[in-house]
Amino acid sequence: MTERDDLTDPPTKLPSTPRKVIVASLIGTSLEWYDFFLYGTAAALVFNQLFFPGFDPAVGTLLAFATAAVGFVARPLGGIVFGHFGDRNGRKTVLVVTLLIMGGATFLIGLLPTYATIGIWAPILLVALRFVQGLGLGGEWGGAVLMALEHGAPDKRGLNASWPQVGVPVGNLLAAGVLAVLNLVLSDEAFLSWGWRVAFLLSGALVLVGLWIRTTIAESPLFAEVEQSGEKAKMPLLEVIKRHPRGLFVAMFARIGTDVAFYTFTLYILTFLTTNLGLPRQVGLNAVLIGSVFQVALIPLFGALSDRYGRRPIYAIGAASAAVWGFAFFPLLSTKSTVLIVLATVVALVTHAIMYGPQAAFIAEMFSTELRYSGASMGYQIAGILGGAIAPIVSIALVSAFGSAYAVSVYLAAMMVLTLIALKLAPETARTDLHDEPVHR
Repeated sequence: MTERDDLTDPPTKLPSTPRKVIVASLIGTSLEWYDFFLYGTAAALVFNQLFFPGFDPAVGTLLAFATAAVGFVARPLGGIVFGHFGDRNGRKTVLVVTLLIMGGATFLIGLLPTYATIGIWAPILLVALRFVQGLGLGGEWGGAVLMALEHGAPDKRGLNASWPQVGVPVGNLLAAGVLAVLNLVLSDEAFLSWGWRVAFLLSGALVLVGLWIRTTIAESPLFAEVEQSGEKAKMPLLEVIKRHPRGLFVAMFARIGTDVAFYTFTLYILTFLTTNLGLPRQVGLNAVLIGSVFQVALIPLFGALSDRYGRRPIYAIGAASAAVWGFAFFPLLSTKSTVLIVLATVVALVTHAIMYGPQAAFIAEMFSTELRYSGASMGYQIAGILGGAIAPIVSIALVSAFGSAYAVSVYLAAMMVLTLIALKLAPETARTDLHDEPVHR
């Protein structure tokens, strides 16, 4: 069935397929992000003590975040490799492979000996497994988004593609929630000794559920059309660079600010509250949990609004709001009031949801079907290196250098300006026909 057929055929022809694909994409993506965020949260709370114990607490935290950044460096490589196979062999197969890779690496992290047991090999193995995590996630996002986007109706692409995006706060919610429960029921000694491992080992069971769901869905109908026509790209990455350079640039820079905002509001907040303000771990974890609940509800809403009003306007409102809120965020945290910390985090994550809702469709629509997996993956994942990978590290360095979190707010605002510039240079994609070659004006 083509996209044009979907506009005219009776809606009862394939009533459950889009819904089933969206549910499968959401569940699989949630599990992948659970694995990825679990590492980041543990880096802020545990790894600095267990894998870098000989350093000053601030330096140990910086090193732990540096190992987390390795996953972001691996993501573009995963995007290249799995994007190639996704455009050549199909979306579905790649999604199953990436889920296995991510889940296996996360499970093995839960079995790793610490520095006290094997010395320098502990952080080396930790970095290696984080790299493998990044490879898996690098190939995951594009496939999940494209399956949801390419199965659904043309006038609901923003909404449909936003559901895999919901996997991000769901994964973050699961990661923060599991660690919060373990932190609550265990003593500090038990949590540091073995409790944190439980969260990583749970990934093995979750992956089995995700695999069962993903193996039951059908291949993307648009990819099937490309396969039948014999128009598959031989070297998708090279053709993306040749045919869609502006789309790749726009996708990257539109995402950078979004990524910096998210990792500042969900990861650096944990370090700032515990290390700089001396508050208990639970305060930051609870704030992120509550904010993530709001995101789960709001990301599809803003995805749907982008179908009605366009991707760029909704995205731009979110970017401008995040830039402004960044200057209120840290003063509210610094009050040490639990209520105000939760308020600051919820509003911050709402501004992120406004951007994140339309983002998936916006990026994917920049590329033609035979190159969409590679193009969307590369645009999304390269931005991760310049955005989320270094955001906590830059934030720690800025506070250390200037003695104030105001510098972090300025940094956040500057990244949002980059996003707004990219949106200004981008075409509106909400009304495009996915069968047509994208036009970048």
